[in-house]
Amino acid sequence: MCKEEFHLKFFMCVIQSRQLVSTPQSTAGEASTSSMLIQKSPLKTDALKSLDTMDDPDTVEGIPIFENEWIMTHEEHHAAKTLGVGKAIAVLTSGGDAQGMNAAVRAVVRVGIYTGARVFFVHEGYQGLVDGGDNIREATWESVSMMLQLGGTVIGSARCKDFREREGRLRAAHNLVKRGITNLCVIGGDGSLTGADTFRSEWSDLLNDLQKTGKITAEEANKSSYLNIVGLVGSIDNDFCGTDMTIGTDSALHRIVEIVDAITTTAQSHQRTFVLEVMGRHCGYLALVTSLSCGADWVFIPECPPDDDWEEHLCRRLSETRNRGSRLNIIIVAEGAIDKNGHPISSENIKELVVKRLGYDTRVTVLGHVQRGGTPSAFDRILGSRMGVEAVMALLEGTPDTPACVVSLSGNQAVRLPLMECVQVTKDVTRAMNEKRFDEALKLRGRSFMNNWEVYKLLAHVRPPVTKSGSFTVAVMNVGAPAAGMNAAVRSTVRIGLIQGNRVLVVHDGFEGLAKGQIEEAGWSYVGGWTGQGGSKLGTKRTLPKKSFEQISANITKFNIQGLVIIGGFEAYTGGLELMEGRKQYDELCIPFVVIPATVSNNVPGSDFSVGADTALNTICMTCDRIKQSAAGTKRRVFIIETMGGYCGYLATMAGLAAGADAAYIFEEPFTIRDLQVNVEHLVQKMKTTVKRGLVLRNEKCNENYTTDFIFNLYSEEGKGIFDSRKNVLGHMQQGGSPTPFDRNFATKMGAKAMNWMSGKIKESYRNGRIFANTSDSGCVLGMRKRALVFQPVTELKEQTDFEHRIPKEQWWLKLRPILKILAKYEIDLDTSEHAHLEHISRKRSGEAAV
Repeated sequence: MCKEEFHLKFFMCVIQSRQLVSTPQSTAGEASTSSMLIQKSPLKTDALKSLDTMDDPDTVEGIPIFENEWIMTHEEHHAAKTLGVGKAIAVLTSGGDAQGMNAAVRAVVRVGIYTGARVFFVHEGYQGLVDGGDNIREATWESVSMMLQLGGTVIGSARCKDFREREGRLRAAHNLVKRGITNLCVIGGDGSLTGADTFRSEWSDLLNDLQKTGKITAEEANKSSYLNIVGLVGSIDNDFCGTDMTIGTDSALHRIVEIVDAITTTAQSHQRTFVLEVMGRHCGYLALVTSLSCGADWVFIPECPPDDDWEEHLCRRLSETRNRGSRLNIIIVAEGAIDKNGHPISSENIKELVVKRLGYDTRVTVLGHVQRGGTPSAFDRILGSRMGVEAVMALLEGTPDTPACVVSLSGNQAVRLPLMECVQVTKDVTRAMNEKRFDEALKLRGRSFMNNWEVYKLLAHVRPPVTKSGSFTVAVMNVGAPAAGMNAAVRSTVRIGLIQGNRVLVVHDGFEGLAKGQIEEAGWSYVGGWTGQGGSKLGTKRTLPKKSFEQISANITKFNIQGLVIIGGFEAYTGGLELMEGRKQYDELCIPFVVIPATVSNNVPGSDFSVGADTALNTICMTCDRIKQSAAGTKRRVFIIETMGGYCGYLATMAGLAAGADAAYIFEEPFTIRDLQVNVEHLVQKMKTTVKRGLVLRNEKCNENYTTDFIFNLYSEEGKGIFDSRKNVLGHMQQGGSPTPFDRNFATKMGAKAMNWMSGKIKESYRNGRIFANTSDSGCVLGMRKRALVFQPVTELKEQTDFEHRIPKEQWWLKLRPILKILAKYEIDLDTSEHAHLEHISRKRSGEAAV
């Protein structure tokens, strides 16, 4: 059947099926995925995984992976949709604002309404709760539209002295009881959450006082006999123990890194030293990750004060950098930085030191509140949305015996933890720093924080040896399509290799360059300034090695290559498999190699996440935001956006969740004529509301026949007189741009991990004066599984791979799709079949473990 005949048949089927469609009840692919339900967090954190999964030393913060699904009966589905009937939820934001709070508010409102509950905004935080009146207003589905892309908090936040007094809390209780609100979701920092717990513990006494004074009736008191509290942590500092990432942290890093990149250009022009002060009075997370993301010369954080002779060490480090040819120095300072005696180290102190001892032209930039502003990143939108969904379920499942909990991100799951236990551990960190127990404070921050610190120290403080005595030769190359973050991975790999005393070669143009001998030795300065640069400085091609084994083998011998680090996408993985096969014919190929996944498609088997995918996702989100703004202005307009990814629907799905799309068509969830018609009917109904716009995402290879042009034509025809349609193919802009902070940090740690593994594997494979590696574990993919960075033999990953479509057979992010559908107002099922039990925190101290 030709395409024209197919399209004609399709439209005939649409006309015939029109009468079958009454109400929008599914999105693309629901017919095949009706049992794919939102995960209920089983709260399987083993005591916070010892605060931040400290059991594993190689962890990566902030990946929103949520696993497990359950099949429910029809009765359970019905119960889920009526879980909130007769109940009321209030949501407020308190304390300092953070980007992503609006995503959480939106999710709380929409999922609350979905369950049948009434949902109320509390404007101006606790002050609005105390003052009542118009500060507490009922929310509607449309009232949270266009909130996702807004920074700050649209319902307002304020510091409230009144709520700290019992009289203020009495007034707040009165306002809640009169509206029948017995469920409160608080989004804020540890101070805000502590206040919420105090409010809950006093609830019964407050009701008694209100009843005695005649402000509420006995019936009202009985209906509001207990108050459920759930907290979501919104703080750009990432200073709350119990969650890997707080809402707003990733967005704040975006603002900081954008400014550092801008300052770098002017610093190079004038050969200046810049001292940048970032937020973090009690936590150095922002400063530390910024230093890794921009290749800073030095970082000062409160958890790890510098040694007593830090002034001399700093000046030596800065002068060494200049002597290697660098035209600038970057120093990052957390606002709470101190020395070992507890004395503050300010940015002005550092400037005076550099000018006095080195005579460098030095400038200070204090970033201030710009870090709180701007559009939330894609990660913060997804994190806020996921936490908001979980918060509603925690509230509606709460009982009088359930303690106030906080919804956190632990590894790859949204989990519930006792609020006050998390607050206590957070205070323990501050206490340890105040008492100068800095090693303990660092451990309490978690193994991920410690891993960041160790990688920073290696790259910034360890001098590479002058001679390469007993060194090995390792080559680094890029393979496949370019992806932002590749250069950061190359830089980290090269410099860690040099620090270990190895000889490091770089290969231009992938396997083709390896065959042609486009190889040169890299020194420390060769990769200077690469962290923030997009694309591939080495050049990258999709050519596979099989046809050039003879030339590749000859060059491996010629350059004495003893190990290979391959940074790339699916071609890098398949190239690794071909190298394993080639070992049977060519002994020269019996050298260790490791693949670091780097592709915007995020389709490399063996890893939940790839370098470059976060940057592409943020590019798509930024474009969708602008398109939605255009649609909002013109009214009654639907945009169809085509994303990259090959057959992998990761970008379309995650961008749909982060941008608030109405549907996302992907290959992994086959969709039918009926599904497309249902989506059109859904948009027709949407145009009758105050939200007169639509956004539909389509993965580029989701269906051979349902092309972007075809879907555009369908929507245009079916929407005549109701809405008009526009299409936009984003194309290769998704591969460009500077890498996001996450991709820079992720790539840096992946490169360091890969080179450490390589050195050990080469030593292990050294026999009779030569390297001979022919075991399956000598050729691996370094992937992120949940949170741990693990090495998996490429041969063992073959069974997990769909080679025809270049995707893994199982992909974790598919289980996030129901959230997208519910937030777009489709009547799908929400899982409540698994009832979670609250876990507790264990915290390790010097010589004892306290629970």
